[in-house]
Amino acid sequence: MILTGAEIRRRLGTDIEIDPFDETQLNANGYDLTLHNELLVYEEVVLDLKQPNRYRRIEIPEEGLVLSPNQIYLARTVEHTETHNLVPMIEGRSSIGRLGLFVHVTAGFGDVGFRGFWTLEMFAVQPIRIYAGVRICRLMFHTVEGEPHEYRSNKYQNNRDIQPSLLYREFGSSDEEKQQLLFDFPL
Repeated sequence: MILTGAEIRRRLGTDIEIDPFDETQLNANGYDLTLHNELLVYEEVVLDLKQPNRYRRIEIPEEGLVLSPNQIYLARTVEHTETHNLVPMIEGRSSIGRLGLFVHVTAGFGDVGFRGFWTLEMFAVQPIRIYAGVRICRLMFHTVEGEPHEYRSNKYQNNRDIQPSLLYREFGSSDEEKQQLLFDFPL
């Protein structure tokens, strides 16, 4: 089940925290998140799963920035969120998608207990001009069945900036070590 806007408002300060919160961004079944003014772009020609990949930071100027096709752009939301007892999920806004901009390539769901800014994996079908502060995606909250176990990864939890892939940290770890890094329950 997805929470309504009224239920999101009711749970603010308990199960849900959104900072900054703007009542005008609350809608029937979610909350619109806005685009921060910086992006990360990988500098490697071939990205490597087992290694940290170099990247550079790009600031979105006031007149906007044109994104090129066939390039992944990592961005973040202006809003910092914290969710307990619910599964947060972001989805691109249909108005953005209709212009050929994918806001998240694969990672739309967060985990129960996630705290931080949302890193967006943006990909443009054709050149498109973007602007900082635009309502870029919608945050929705799903209820869970069973006892929730909070996410506690040392990779992405409590982030303060755009997060490039940290997958390389998993190589060489046992399955049990990987599981213990992510959740607060035993295998």
